[in-house]
Amino acid sequence: MNNLIVAVVAYLIGSISFAVVVSHAMGLADPRSYGSGNPGATNVLRTGNKLAAVLTLLGDAFKGWLPVWFVVHFGARFGLDGTAIALAAIAVFLGHLYPVFFRFQGGKGVATAAGVLLAIHPVLGLATLLTWLIIAFFFRYSSLAALVAAVFAPFFQVFLFGPSRISLAVAVMSALLIWRHRGNISKLLNGQESRIGEKKRAAQAAE
Repeated sequence: MNNLIVAVVAYLIGSISFAVVVSHAMGLADPRSYGSGNPGATNVLRTGNKLAAVLTLLGDAFKGWLPVWFVVHFGARFGLDGTAIALAAIAVFLGHLYPVFFRFQGGKGVATAAGVLLAIHPVLGLATLLTWLIIAFFFRYSSLAALVAAVFAPFFQVFLFGPSRISLAVAVMSALLIWRHRGNISKLLNGQESRIGEKKRAAQAAE
């Protein structure tokens, strides 16, 4: 029962779409109505409001971090173990991808996944973030960086902490993130994806 409660609460937290909330609070258009249609920081940035984009990014990362961090640090008091951590990670991520409060129209999950990984262990989160930065720096594709980081994250988890239910949860998150980027994969293969910093084509980056 405790694990079920963790999963439900984590999913509801994940369902808070900061792109929509921040945009509404700052008088901006609903991010689902323009650009890529994805409620995430990248699409909010298309409004030209950098503060709104930063707040969206931080909010999405924080909501991924919060429930997982709580279970990691306080779960033992309530009889929660690695299973609860894994459930919290997957549930909050699914909440972002398919938010019940916003007609199940969610973002691509990069910021939320980063928050989850940092909560599982800071070293895991930083290793994955470093992977993103290296690929983004050399290839200038935000979506490619997100995809490569998603592929490496489960391997980092297993290498650092060994195979576990948490490792499986990280692998599931990575698979979902890659699925959500299927449009970007097609554009990368066809040479149509925008590079970081390009102005002529709005980047279809991870959200």
